[in-house]
Amino acid sequence: MPFTYTRTIRFQDTDAAGVVYFANVLALCHEAYEESLAASGLNLKSFFSNPAVAIPIVHASVDFYRPMFCGDRTVIQLKPQQLNESKFDTVYQIFPVSSEQVIAKAITKHVCIDSVNRTKTPLTQEIVQWLRQWSNEIDC
Repeated sequence: MPFTYTRTIRFQDTDAAGVVYFANVLALCHEAYEESLAASGLNLKSFFSNPAVAIPIVHASVDFYRPMFCGDRTVIQLKPQQLNESKFDTVYQIFPVSSEQVIAKAITKHVCIDSVNRTKTPLTQEIVQWLRQWSNEIDC
């Protein structure tokens, strides 16, 4: 089952036209990512400050289907997928709370690297467990 995160759009998320600023959609998705890690039992402080490995985002994209405004209640659904021993991507779909109509879709691609020499390294066991927990199929 994919992970779901409910989020109200805040004024700080919007631009001068009153709609969510395009880059902030990725920030919303990253919030959902962090919440899914915590829901899997990962300690966020130690995960993001791990001196041995890092899992940077190496690619991100967003498709927009309708605007989001301050006060809108949204659901962000995420589904990760392992691509190989050191890479995974995460697909996000954003919906209004009261509808199944997709507002936006995003994808982030991640690579696990050794923090010291910056070379690819196998995904950590905790990330592999997280991938298994949330990687059931959703329509994308």
